[in-house]
Amino acid sequence: MMLGISLHTFTLAHVLISLAGIASGVVVIYGFLTNRRLNGWTAVFLISTALTSITGFLFPFAGVTPAIKLGIISLAVLAITVVTRYLLQLAWRKTYVISACAALYFNVFVLVVQSFEKVSALKAIAPTQKEPPFAIAQIAVLVLFVVVTVLSVKRFRAESTSKAKASATAA
Repeated sequence: MMLGISLHTFTLAHVLISLAGIASGVVVIYGFLTNRRLNGWTAVFLISTALTSITGFLFPFAGVTPAIKLGIISLAVLAITVVTRYLLQLAWRKTYVISACAALYFNVFVLVVQSFEKVSALKAIAPTQKEPPFAIAQIAVLVLFVVVTVLSVKRFRAESTSKAKASATAA
């Protein structure tokens, strides 16, 4: 039992929260690439990603595991994302974009790990996650996120371009 529910149900809720974080994170990154804030999606992304880490800490474990360490790092990155987005009002726009992309990357990294642990076809080709298919998958995800993060930093602006153009025209 976990929080009054079965471990199976708790795990399912954790996975669904994680998938919601990943899906909403993809939408937020799309907003970066198209220079749109997407405030509602951003809130869903940040909350669900934080809940993913928090619920991850509630699983039974012995000692400090790599998952616990990644959860701590993820929450630290999310704290930076929240501060730069809401408290600093995007004054540190690049830091906000990079930290948001990093938070999503951590969720996708874990998705790949869990996929290789739980999907029988993937487990068959990389049973210990030390085999080349696992490394190739993780490197591909990392390269994709580096490229998307660089593009997001270049394209996302604190003010939408239409507002900036309207201000320039009015002046």
